[in-house]
Amino acid sequence: MLFEHWRQIAHACASQIALRDLTRGGQWTFGQLAAAVEPASRTQAPMAFPQSDSAEFIFNVLRAWRSGQIVCPLEPGQVAPIIGGELPPGAVHIKSTSATTGAPRLVVFTAAQLMADAENIVSTMGLRPDWPNLGVISLAHSYGFSNLVLPLLLHGIPLLLVGAALPEALRRAATLEEAVTLPAVPALWRAWHEAGAIPGHVRLAISAGAPLPVALERSIFEAGGLKIHNFYGSSECGGIAYDATAEPRLEGACAGAPLRNVRVSVGDDGCLQVSGPAVAETYWPEPSPKLRASLFHTSDLAEICDGVIYLRGRASDQINVAGRKVSPEKIEEVLATHPQVRECLAFGVPSADAERGETIVACVALKAEVKGETLKQFAMTKLPDWQVPREWWLVESLEANRRGKFLRAEWRRRYLEKAGSRR
Repeated sequence: MLFEHWRQIAHACASQIALRDLTRGGQWTFGQLAAAVEPASRTQAPMAFPQSDSAEFIFNVLRAWRSGQIVCPLEPGQVAPIIGGELPPGAVHIKSTSATTGAPRLVVFTAAQLMADAENIVSTMGLRPDWPNLGVISLAHSYGFSNLVLPLLLHGIPLLLVGAALPEALRRAATLEEAVTLPAVPALWRAWHEAGAIPGHVRLAISAGAPLPVALERSIFEAGGLKIHNFYGSSECGGIAYDATAEPRLEGACAGAPLRNVRVSVGDDGCLQVSGPAVAETYWPEPSPKLRASLFHTSDLAEICDGVIYLRGRASDQINVAGRKVSPEKIEEVLATHPQVRECLAFGVPSADAERGETIVACVALKAEVKGETLKQFAMTKLPDWQVPREWWLVESLEANRRGKFLRAEWRRRYLEKAGSRR
């Protein structure tokens, strides 16, 4: 199904530029891309593991589709998982979750589910062939595969692979087109903004992979009128919500409205539930009731108001302070409004006072030198006393991973190791 659909796209757009690899050189029209994979001999291997951020990734996906292999994209350096047993009927694609809430899990998709996700994204965001995608995010990650690879192969949206996301590389890449679409993550948007490197002819700017700070969104908008559209999704179901408004959001918790053909509700535990044709088939090898029958039960606490989704943190991340629970995102949102705070995370650690439960720690990267006591006084003007962090850990950078995420669990582990070494 996927390869036949690709053949239709390649035939309809044969003479148009489909793919440019700016790091390794080379460009292909849709017709040339199709011709390059047609002579490939069919392989008997059941799985294909595309692993590159170059044009070769695209070629390997197409070869796998042509041979009927199941595709399991890998990040550079990632070891291929051992996939034993007989996969569910119709399986064509396997994703690995981002491990935000625990160990990575494998997620199985059918062709219809992948095609539904691509259709939802292209139609909701308004992706256009005359606004090619600039590829600076990982092609293997769910975000990159759904926003860059599938729109190219299933909808004819051209792709320019930039390679390094450095400001100068971005500037050079953008000069090749009159208008572009730029999907990225908050850490990149911040770096480009501070370097004055955001191209003036970005027509559609998208941010996903991690929460987009409202202050950053507004600062970019005020600097050049560019609206960054917040996008929220998950490996298990693809795109979920998109902020299509023309001006910056007022609240960081606002994820946007559901994508077309995506249905959402709030479960009895307060977590968001997602249903629709793009929801994956199952986890593998161990199924879970949280993902079944076209329904995905997320770990994200949420509210739905007037058709807009507001995220209130993760159920597993809530901090228990003497029996009262607070979402770390609420604390982070307040701290992020301090003019000298560049990035921040909040998390709970076991308290020396057993009755207190957990102690709130704020891990903060600063733009300029500020004492923890100053930040504490600032927080006390905006948060109830019991929600104000008791411990302040000032670091140079929070080091987002390749997927643009700041892993709270990892920083909590580092803090506990650091605290233990002082004893």
